[in-house]
Amino acid sequence: MEKLSKELEQEKEGLEDDLSFEELGLDPRLVRALIKKGILKPTPIQHVAIPLILEGKDVVARAKTGSGKTFAYLLPLLQKLFTGCSTEKKSGPSAVLLVPTRELSQQVNKEVSSLIESCRVQLKVSQLTSSMSHSDLRTALAGPPDVIVATPACIPKCLSAGVLQPASINESLEILVLDEADLLLSYGYEDDIKAFAAHIPRSCQCLLMSATSSDDVEKLKKLILHNPFILTLPEVGDIKDDLIPKNVQQFWISCDARDKLLHILSLLKLDLVQKKVLIFTNTIDMAFRLKLFLEKFGIKSAVLNAELPQNSRLHILEEFNAGLFDYLIATDDGQTKEKEANEEGNVDKKKSRKRAKQKIDSEFGVVRGIDFKNVYTVINFELPPSAAGYVHRIGRTGRAYNTGASISLVSSDEMETFGEIQSFLRADGDTDIIVPFPLLTKNAVESLRYRAEDVSKSVTKIAIRESRALDLRNEILNSEKLKAHFESNPRDLDLLKHDKILSKKPPAPHLRDVPDYLVDPVTQEASKVIKLARAAMGNIQSGRRRGFKRKSRNDKDPLKTFLAEAPKKSRRSGQQTREKNMMIMTTDKNDDHDNRHEKAKMRRQK
Repeated sequence: MEKLSKELEQEKEGLEDDLSFEELGLDPRLVRALIKKGILKPTPIQHVAIPLILEGKDVVARAKTGSGKTFAYLLPLLQKLFTGCSTEKKSGPSAVLLVPTRELSQQVNKEVSSLIESCRVQLKVSQLTSSMSHSDLRTALAGPPDVIVATPACIPKCLSAGVLQPASINESLEILVLDEADLLLSYGYEDDIKAFAAHIPRSCQCLLMSATSSDDVEKLKKLILHNPFILTLPEVGDIKDDLIPKNVQQFWISCDARDKLLHILSLLKLDLVQKKVLIFTNTIDMAFRLKLFLEKFGIKSAVLNAELPQNSRLHILEEFNAGLFDYLIATDDGQTKEKEANEEGNVDKKKSRKRAKQKIDSEFGVVRGIDFKNVYTVINFELPPSAAGYVHRIGRTGRAYNTGASISLVSSDEMETFGEIQSFLRADGDTDIIVPFPLLTKNAVESLRYRAEDVSKSVTKIAIRESRALDLRNEILNSEKLKAHFESNPRDLDLLKHDKILSKKPPAPHLRDVPDYLVDPVTQEASKVIKLARAAMGNIQSGRRRGFKRKSRNDKDPLKTFLAEAPKKSRRSGQQTREKNMMIMTTDKNDDHDNRHEKAKMRRQK
């Protein structure tokens, strides 16, 4: 850890020598907006890309995930729109941002709108999705908007519906951005991009942003760009830009495929990983199998997959980022799409079935581009099919110089893929980047084997299918029927929980805790180290909960503050009253004594 912190300090010192945002030529309004967000210095990709984009050059940029590619193109794009603002009315959008998934589209739209609001500039941004009706598209494009954020499938739909005219695009489009360019073609958008490319003017500035280089990126370069400036960032000056940041520790565990549930239970139940945890699976069924298995041991989690409605997916991401639950199971969108493509050949057979399968959203994706907040550990329950997929999964942690860790469970069937990933990540060809996980011992795993195997037998295919259907029904109800209510009552949205228990039977109480006699001393020490590190990082959430409870105790009903009985006297005023009474009694006694003395004197005189 000391070595890691020194490397991070050296890297940060190297960044301090770079130019500031002001010296890069950014508008002061944009600089102030960045300061409000806590962004003071440009990242290596921003340091190189911003001046080139401001000069109007076509750029192809490759940089690791979490390196700031979004702001690398958003800042100069908005500055060019600021300077180009005029009273002249345009017939079409000035900038179009194409992204591969709805989740990334939502994130980019939020960032653009936030920057424009902070700069107080009159620019309109519209987010389009392929599921929008023609009337909704016409409403979103009325104006027209200055910036459009969409998936590539939306543009041909707008053109065919007549809500967006080819002539207006040719006349007004100034900047086109293809974010996560290596994904656009693999997601099946090639025909949509070709249809849109025919209407792009030659004067339009085109930008391609990607985390990896591939043949798909080369195709897009030839299709869209004109003499682009190629910006590949293995190095920027003396600062090395690794595929995966140095602040992310990478581990792997060798185990049988049937023992993966046992190993992930050992990691989570023995407190050997830091929270929050993002777990990746390759299929939706495996995600629900894992969720049902963890429920039996009192570990709550939520499943994020392509079957869920868009509103539910976005709300799950918001709750996870807000820290309302610690474990999120996500399906790898690439695997889901491959499975869907393989099943297209059996469409005729499925048509005869009475109950059709729930349609999977082709624009779903959380592996690429999505900025998860404060994810410390990424667990690959199943390895991705490619090294590029591994890089993007691990990129969900260690963002913005935060520390992170990844753990991959590798079975014998996945060793070939794991070897390809290792060779892809080697810097010098000799040293393995992914090392064995040292904290989990064989004795610790074997101590939980009986419990894990007994519980895993109850997680059957029928139970998985029923829980999957139940979760989908619940989320559709939350998404559709309550949408109008939540728009007028946004605070009620916090009452929805996505980590609800799906099992018919409640978890057995004895499975929630691991007895001390089952844990060997080595694992106990490792668990203590993890807990100390967690305590050092600070438990902000628990502090908020405690503060909330104190507040609730002090809050009183104002109607109950009025008392019908007389106000109670204070202790001091009561004591004063008693003293006064004693003085009066003493005075009365003295008066009586004087009277008796005078009467006796008069009798003697007589």
